[in-house]
Amino acid sequence: MRLGLALLAMLVLTALAAPLASAWLGHDPFLPDLFMRFEPPSATHPLGTDELGRDMLLRLLHGARVSLAVGVAAALAATFIGTAIGLLAAWRGGAIDALLMRFADGLLALPALPLLVILAALDPGVVGLPRGEAASDMIRIAVLLAAFGWVGVARLVRATALSVLARDFVRAARAMGVPETRVLLRHVMPQLAAPTAIATALAVGGAVLAESVLSFLGLGIAPPSPSWGNMLANAQELVFQAPLAALWPGLAILLTVLGCNLVADGVARRR
Repeated sequence: MRLGLALLAMLVLTALAAPLASAWLGHDPFLPDLFMRFEPPSATHPLGTDELGRDMLLRLLHGARVSLAVGVAAALAATFIGTAIGLLAAWRGGAIDALLMRFADGLLALPALPLLVILAALDPGVVGLPRGEAASDMIRIAVLLAAFGWVGVARLVRATALSVLARDFVRAARAMGVPETRVLLRHVMPQLAAPTAIATALAVGGAVLAESVLSFLGLGIAPPSPSWGNMLANAQELVFQAPLAALWPGLAILLTVLGCNLVADGVARRR
């Protein structure tokens, strides 16, 4: 768990330091310089330059800000929605439980990736979002990922909540006339902390991967704004000419997903 936290902390800190790194190195990560194409790593460009002469390190750091922001936002939204729906289903039971879980089962049965590709390809102007802006692309992708990512959290929260609600101390509290909201807040919600933390950690890694896939396909974050996915897309035709251009964003995605999985595993072991 410590290794996972260290990896994620390193990635977050380097992402936050992207503007400082730009000022320190004196390069604009968005400005092409065709005279500096495919420069090898040096003191001026620590990771070299890409096909347009832009600094790879700065592109990677600014891409981390985008990819991590989308991943965290989508994971938190999915966890919030899934926790609310799962807790409501377990608490109310009966027809509400059946209706919510059948809806969740229906979403779970759908092919998520093809649907994400189709929905991501829709014109954002239809829903009033500006076209080609990084902020609108980030919001659009985060909403799409959250819309499909809450199902697993809801099923996990429901199962845990049903187990807690069936325990003797909860039955005793209800028999003593303790209000239902107090039972949920004092007895049920604390028991959901570990499962939701595990689900959130895994969801961050999954959302970063999904955003990278959509951006790689040209349906996520649009250039010139960097994300790890569109950096890989730009490097795919140059993998033999400039292999480092594909190595660095791929390694960043790998470390992010690895860190999330290690954190989730650590929380599960400490339960």
